[in-house]
Order: sequence, then C-alpha cells, then structure tokens
Amino acid sequence: MAMECDDWGDGGGDMNAVPDGVVQHILSMLSNVRDVAACACVCRRWRDCVPYLPALFFPRNAFDAAAVGGGAADEAIGRMVAAVSRLRELVIYCPFSMARLPAWLAMRSASLRVLELRMDAAADKEAAGGGHLDCVALATGLEELRLWGVLMTNAPAWGRLQQLRVLEIVGAPLRDTAITETVAACPNLTDLSLLGCDCSGDVSIQLSMLQRCRLDFLGGGNCSLLLSAPRLESLEAQGFTWISLRGGHNLRRLSIAKSTGRVYKVDTGRLPDLEYLSLRGVQWSWAAVSSVLQCASEVKHLVMKIEFCGDFDVLQPFPEIDLVDFFNGHPKITKFEIHGAMFAALCQKNSLKNLDSRFCIPCLEELLITVRSPLNAEQKLSTLESLVKYSVKLQSMVIRISQMKNCHDAADDFFEEICKFKYINYRKVRIE
Repeated sequence: MAMECDDWGDGGGDMNAVPDGVVQHILSMLSNVRDVAACACVCRRWRDCVPYLPALFFPRNAFDAAAVGGGAADEAIGRMVAAVSRLRELVIYCPFSMARLPAWLAMRSASLRVLELRMDAAADKEAAGGGHLDCVALATGLEELRLWGVLMTNAPAWGRLQQLRVLEIVGAPLRDTAITETVAACPNLTDLSLLGCDCSGDVSIQLSMLQRCRLDFLGGGNCSLLLSAPRLESLEAQGFTWISLRGGHNLRRLSIAKSTGRVYKVDTGRLPDLEYLSLRGVQWSWAAVSSVLQCASEVKHLVMKIEFCGDFDVLQPFPEIDLVDFFNGHPKITKFEIHGAMFAALCQKNSLKNLDSRFCIPCLEELLITVRSPLNAEQKLSTLESLVKYSVKLQSMVIRISQMKNCHDAADDFFEEICKFKYINYRKVRIE
C-alpha cells in the first residue's frame, strides 16, 4: 500500500499541493491505532505527521491473542507511544502488561493530559491490584484519569496530583479508606465518578473545587457518605444508607437511590438553588424523605419513586400528606413524577381537607402519576380532579397504570373511571 503522495495526483488532485498544516490537522483527528498505522504506511509525508498526533486509542481488538500472549502487543504499544512525541491523550482498552505501563507514562509524562485504562483487560491481572498504579504519579500534568476494573484495596502512592480535574473509576472493588486517601491525593477535582463499585463502610470526601459527583455503589450492605464540597452543583448517590452533605447551597441537581436495603438518614442542609430532585428506592425512613423535601422547597423538577417507608424490616406505607401543604411548601414545581406510594399518600381522606377557592398550584406544567392499585379509588379520582383544577399552568398529565395488583372487578371499575376522567380532560390527560 505504500506509495508516494504525488502518485495520487492528477491535475488538481495532487496531495503534495495540500499544505503541511492542513495535512497535520486532518491526521490529528485520528486516534485509533489501526487507522494511524494504516496512514503511516501511505507515504513519508504522512508518516512524519505521527509525532504530532494528540491522541492514541487502543481498542479491545487492537491485537490478536497470539500478539498479546507473546508480548508483541506490549512492544507495539511502546513503539507507538514513543513515536507520538506530543501525546496528550492515551486510551488503552486492549490487554497489556501492567509492568510496562511505567515506561510508557515516563516517556510522555511532560505532555500527557488524559489517561484511560481498562485494568480488567490487563494481561497480568494479578498485578492490576498491586502497586503498578503508583506510576500514574509520573504524569504530573495529568488532568483526566479514568480506570476500569481496578482492584483498589489500598490507595496508590500518587503524592499530590495537583492538575487532575477529572477522576473516574468504574467497576472496582474498593475499600473506604482507599477511596478517602485516593481522593485526598487529587485536591483540585471538579468531576468525580465512582461507578459500579463495590464498597462498604464510611466514605469521606472533602473537595473544595468539586462541581459534579457520581457515586454508584453496589451491594445491600450499610455504607455511609460524608461529602464536603462547597461548589458542588450536581450529585448522584446510589447505594448509601446514611448521607451527610456539607456546603450544598450551590447544588442544582440531586439524585439519591438505593435499590436494596434502606435509607435511614439524609442530611443536606438547605438547598436554595436546587432545580432537580430524584428520590428512588425500595424503603426509606420517613424522616429521611421529609428532611430532603423540606430542604428542597425551591425544587422545580421532582421525582418520587420510593416504594415503602419504615425504619426497620417491616415495610410501611407513606403517612398521609396534605396536598395543599405540600404544594404550598414547594411552589416552584413545574414537573412532578409521582410513584404509587407517594400518590397514595396524597390521596388519603384528610389530604384534601384544606382545599378552598384561594388555593392554586402556580407553576406545575407536567405531571406523571404511576397508579398501582384500585384501592381508595374515590379519593384517587378526587385528587386527580383537584390537580387538574388547581394547576393553573398544567399542560400535560400522564397517568401510568402499572402492575395493577388487585385483578378483579374493582380494578376494572377504577380503570373505567380513569378513562372517563381522561375523556373529560382530553386536552391535558392521557393514559399509559
């Protein structure tokens, strides 16, 4: 395939007529090593652009099994890293030897800014949990670091990565002390993601520059979170039993979920700028639910998908919630997604006792209501009618009939009444 660039030329199509800067710019858009290798074989002029490539991406299938097993893959990675003298981004998804990583990082320590490694693909998996991650400290100018499948039972010896802004760890068994010490080594993080990680114990994170945080922890055990981040704007926390947030006054998005086990306590402090709040899980203590709702009085988009309340093993329904008090306490809600338990709590006998002609829901525009039982049908219909009547800006109400448990005549009658309600308010109401 090798040829001179001017062999392509015929008239105005001569590649030699293209300025060097344009050629370098076009080739700089390549990162996949297979594409880079193919272009380097075209002609010397293209090969001379390789040192100026900003990124190298080694996909999972970059090398065959024979190359990986015989060490040829590591040699090829080393040659390409050595050839790209201005390398800013290095992404390795294919199997590689952890023992060779320090040499590669040392070669490009001055220019490297982004590093992403799939540790679960490392050819020597036993070393993936050892001290080979210590070599990340060689890249002193690193700004973004992403690690997949790393075993982090002890914090790596990184010293202080002052330039690191983004840290993402995916699918890793972690110890709580390792998390605390690793994060402390990156004091200027603005983005932190620990996704699909297995951890229990007390996780403490203190980052003065943090703006976005995603913590997705697996397992049904008890895990607590103490997060201090005065500039935090977005927080997603999954899998924690206790959550304490300090300095969340700038928070705009908050999502808390726990798919197994219970959420006992959530302490956030007042959240005056919160725009989006999502609470999900099988069981929360009512104290935790009410605490978050009181602190988020200015929220605009609220998602409530909690199945049960209760502080112990006994699953309990939500207590009664006064509809008037709730919307008076959250006057800025524009979009509200209500799961069956929350909707049932708003539909209790005394929930509508404070309704009068002066009451209105001023900002509500979209409602999504999930109904899972025909019980208390009269009160539920009355609540639906009230929501339509008093929501002066309502544009859309979606009623989602999901897993109706009581499959008998009562369910049929209830659904018939829902259909009548939808027909009367056809401009705003629809059924899923």
